[in-house]
Amino acid sequence: MAAGNNLDNEVKQKESSDNAFSEGQDSEDASINVEGNAENVSQEEDNIQAEESAPAEEASGDAEDSNPVDGSKEEAGTPGKKEKRFGRKKDKNIEKLEEKLAELEDRRVRQLAEFENFRKRSEKEKSQMFETGAKTVVEKILPVIDNFERGLAGVPAEEREAPFIQGMELVYKQLVTALNELGVKPIDAVGKEFDPNLHNAVMAVDDDSLESGTVAEEMQKGYMYKESVVRHSMVKVVN
Repeated sequence: MAAGNNLDNEVKQKESSDNAFSEGQDSEDASINVEGNAENVSQEEDNIQAEESAPAEEASGDAEDSNPVDGSKEEAGTPGKKEKRFGRKKDKNIEKLEEKLAELEDRRVRQLAEFENFRKRSEKEKSQMFETGAKTVVEKILPVIDNFERGLAGVPAEEREAPFIQGMELVYKQLVTALNELGVKPIDAVGKEFDPNLHNAVMAVDDDSLESGTVAEEMQKGYMYKESVVRHSMVKVVN
């Protein structure tokens, strides 16, 4: 009886262990199935996302392929701007150089004009100094001419053929010729209208044969050196 009970208990324990093993096996299979289903679901989700992202990537790729010029423009835009900036800077430098060149050219022209004016002024001053010096020399010689004329005028007619008188006349003529070559000439006075720029009136006389204001007599010769008066003529003027 006790052995039969033990046998029954062993059978029951074996059945219970078999049931537990089967339940564990079933739970493992269920967990495997769940994991497999989860993996399938995640794979399906990845496939869906891939299918959804594929058109977007294709669209973006198409957009990039359809607009290659934009990229080139962007890439080429920067050098173009640099070239424009460099061109503007170069134009400003050229303008500055042109302004500087114009300033230097204006300065050069002004200096040439100043130098030309200085040269002309110097030549005029030299000429005036020379004329002043020549006039001074002529003024010193004129009294010698006057004395020659007075001396020859006082020689009697019968003595004019004397060698001494002939020699004095030759010296007088040579001196007058030299002065004429230098530009010294006597002023015409007798019979001319009185000119205060040429004549110096020392007396007034009555002469019916001459008009009023006419030079009647020359008391001392006047001389000119080129265009300037060295000595005025001393004259008598008709009233």
